[in-house]
Amino acid sequence: MEKEIKLKNNGFLHLLIALVLLFAPLGLIFYHDPWFIPVLLILSFGGIFWLTGLFIIQPNQTAVLVFFGKYQGTIKTNGFFWLNPFYGKKKVSLRVRNLESDIIKVNDQQGNPIVISAIVVWKVIDTYKAVFNIEALEEVDPKTGMKKTKSEESYQKFIKIQTESALRKIAHTYPYDNIEEEKGGEQIICLRSGIDEINRSLATEISERLLLVGIEVIEARISNLSYAPEIAGAMLRRQQATAIVAARQKIVEGAVGMVKLALDQLKDQDIISLDDEKKASMVSNLLVVLCADESARPVINTGSIY
Repeated sequence: MEKEIKLKNNGFLHLLIALVLLFAPLGLIFYHDPWFIPVLLILSFGGIFWLTGLFIIQPNQTAVLVFFGKYQGTIKTNGFFWLNPFYGKKKVSLRVRNLESDIIKVNDQQGNPIVISAIVVWKVIDTYKAVFNIEALEEVDPKTGMKKTKSEESYQKFIKIQTESALRKIAHTYPYDNIEEEKGGEQIICLRSGIDEINRSLATEISERLLLVGIEVIEARISNLSYAPEIAGAMLRRQQATAIVAARQKIVEGAVGMVKLALDQLKDQDIISLDDEKKASMVSNLLVVLCADESARPVINTGSIY
């Protein structure tokens, strides 16, 4: 559990002490006693050691303190401080950051391959979990040959992996689009049109994973979404066909209404009396004219309509 420590010591005072100790050998100018030389050298090395206890905390940054393997607390106060040099200090930033996942290929709810990626806006809210609940990456320094812990890269990698995992789950839960439109009278939520709800679901899914390591997800949203290249052409033709069918349906509905209106007005105004055969012929001609892709070419009848 995170425990905050508030330091009140002034780093500048300890800096002055360190400088006095560091330049103690200058006292040989005034004292030439050879027995005094080892004392001054020890004081000088003590000044170097004292300097290692100085550190700075920038705004929105913290220092996690570890004393011989035991967590002591977290310093969140900004400023210039001094602390026992034997304390280990691990800097952790509390600033808001974002991460864009790699573009991955997954199957949606209907089994169609899609490519998808997301952007996650996040920040650390618990420094203890962020440092100690993740296995830290280690890198060997080529100059010194010593292992160097990379805590920052550790949870960056953790966030990326968990984001991709949440993306896969969300993609498997929803279809890419709602070509089927409705099932049982209920509107289908899909990745392409239900973007607000999808983003909320994605943020919730990622948050559940990242709270384990003290990270809060401020926002998560899909940044890239499309069909996989191998089916993109076929799905485009499917969408076009669906759009054409929907347009034709609207045209037919309108044409039927216009034909009914024409027949009703002819009857109400007693312009002409038509039997069922002539009505059927008139309806057929009107539907052809109203539903055709091209403009109609009228044929003038100079004889009797009978």
